[in-house]
Amino acid sequence: MAYRLGFDVGGTFTDFVLRSPAGELLTGKRLTTYPDPSEACLAGLDELVARAGVSLADVAQAVHGTTLGSNVVIERKARGVGLITTRGFRDVLVIGREKRYQVYDLQIEKPRPLIRRRFVAEVTERILADGSVRTPLDEADARRAVRALAARGVDTVAICLLHAYVNPAHERRLAELVTEEAPHVAVTVSHEVSPTFREYERTSTTVVNAYVMTAVREYLRALQSELGRRGYRGRLFVMQSSGGIATADAMERYPVRMIESGPAAGALMAALYGELTGHRDLIAFDMGGTTAKLALIEDGRPSTTTSFELHRVNNAPGSGLPMNIQAIDLVEIGAGGGSIATAKLGVIAVGPESASSMPGPVCYGRGGTEPTVTDANLVLGYLNPEYFAGGSMRLQPGAAARAIEEKLARPLGLSLEAAAWGIHQIVTTNMELATRVVSIERGRDPRDLTLVAFGGSGPVHGCRLAQALDVPRVILPAAAGVTAAIGLLAAEVRFDVARTFVRRIDALDPAHVTSMYEEMAAQALDVVTRAGSPSDTAGGVRLVRSLDARYVGQGYELTVPVPSGALDAVSLARVRAAFDDIYAARYGYSSPGEPVEAVTWKLSAIASTPGVALSKAPPSAAGEPLKGGRKAYFPEARGYIDCPVYDRYALSAGLTLTGPAIVEERESTTVVPPGITATVDEYGNLIARLGT
Repeated sequence: MAYRLGFDVGGTFTDFVLRSPAGELLTGKRLTTYPDPSEACLAGLDELVARAGVSLADVAQAVHGTTLGSNVVIERKARGVGLITTRGFRDVLVIGREKRYQVYDLQIEKPRPLIRRRFVAEVTERILADGSVRTPLDEADARRAVRALAARGVDTVAICLLHAYVNPAHERRLAELVTEEAPHVAVTVSHEVSPTFREYERTSTTVVNAYVMTAVREYLRALQSELGRRGYRGRLFVMQSSGGIATADAMERYPVRMIESGPAAGALMAALYGELTGHRDLIAFDMGGTTAKLALIEDGRPSTTTSFELHRVNNAPGSGLPMNIQAIDLVEIGAGGGSIATAKLGVIAVGPESASSMPGPVCYGRGGTEPTVTDANLVLGYLNPEYFAGGSMRLQPGAAARAIEEKLARPLGLSLEAAAWGIHQIVTTNMELATRVVSIERGRDPRDLTLVAFGGSGPVHGCRLAQALDVPRVILPAAAGVTAAIGLLAAEVRFDVARTFVRRIDALDPAHVTSMYEEMAAQALDVVTRAGSPSDTAGGVRLVRSLDARYVGQGYELTVPVPSGALDAVSLARVRAAFDDIYAARYGYSSPGEPVEAVTWKLSAIASTPGVALSKAPPSAAGEPLKGGRKAYFPEARGYIDCPVYDRYALSAGLTLTGPAIVEERESTTVVPPGITATVDEYGNLIARLGT
């Protein structure tokens, strides 16, 4: 065992964790820097290793989570990106699915394509759905298209030809022609990025990969170079949306896989907290400075999806940019500590706009003028202005109060405390609606689940969110503000492969499917086994297989596990039976007599890492848990009351707190409302029980 490092870039804060060979965790937090987030990363890493009395040369593994890819897409920052597609399919990104995500709203706007039409070129060729060639690739036509795009300033091109997931011959040759005609142009081909059917989604995935490729490549290379200059000799790993990590070199080729990098780590860590506390069915609730992320965890595993959408409008399916990537099934909304509150149509509205780290909430004193959730929580007495982020920042309660008074309380005819409580309540309601998406809409009753609240702002709102949903218990982890960074160290090295091969299960050739899985395994193992030295992994590589299937005639699939080894008629019959069970669990019924169609075959190569073991809380308090008290607002008590404030680091295992109570630590603040009890477990987590 050696030192291992995790650092996660969020919209407002960048979080750090250093794990020592003895298993001790040292954490840090720093405001994210713009436009270059690596500035905060490097400054925070320097500070963290200095506090530990070591250097980066002593660190064996560094794992990074970043929102860079999603920010580039959402803000439409990339330039010089083009698309080459089959003649007749130039407008596939504009047409999409021809579906309205809100049928009766005449004002909706579909996602604007990442690539303008003048940068989309067509080539003459056509491959049929069975892989046969109807029209050979016209190479002279292709060369003209490549030269035309290069003349328009394209330096990165996505190639997505019809049915290339079955037969990629034309895509391969076209990529060679791009290299011959324009050697400076980087190429992304769909049969490597997304070898699955559905033309719009496959094209969108390939385009996103090309769109973020240049920014991600330059960022990761610069970061690796600076880490090396500081003495780090290991490989830099990057968190993927799937919940696994891969080398930065692999992510330079497949940056679309790291679109939801940081949030996935938080969901993994929430699952680990559930294992430690004996609650395997959970809702992971990660509220940071800019957004809130929610995920369903069933039987100890985060739910995953291969139909991920970025930047949905009000969480409506079909409103975002689709990507065929393996990803933890997250719902993300603009509800964080920096979310801006406004007076709209006589009521309070919160988010999705955020003050981020620059200028930040008004109370940061960095130029912000719009009241935010953090400003409201400070006015309500939940936050300590002298101990925010461990005392590294001093908040300004007066400035926060004036902003809320001027922008909300006075225009709406409210008192200051009513306006501040309204902000707190509205943002919690927004998160309640998102929580229903990941629970009730997934067929799970929140009353049967446990909420894990983490992130810098999560423990402030966790108990209120649980009350709104009748969730019986809340896990409030120690070091909640850097949970996602800790989760980076809990992730396994992983690479996912998928191929579309549509056949009825009862008509499949088991030998063909077995051969296909062997080819997929070779591809995935090649990436994973090149991930680093034996010190990077603590075991062999295991292969996990699955299948997306549906009843014949349906348009949506469910994921079913596929057993390892050579497949035969018996194992395929088990797959069919498993599909019926999973279908019944999701929709409440199944049709065993209906034929089932296999659509997309998937395989994951996973190599175990040392993981992260959490320290246990002391059996007796190391100091006085009660730090003092301050006035805090609770509507149950009809206003501000004296509220005890506890030191998180002095809480001993078995200690029970009765709300109202506030618990402070460097990374976050926990608020326990009146009528709720919270007990410290053996790992230092607070387990709040609502008694619902």
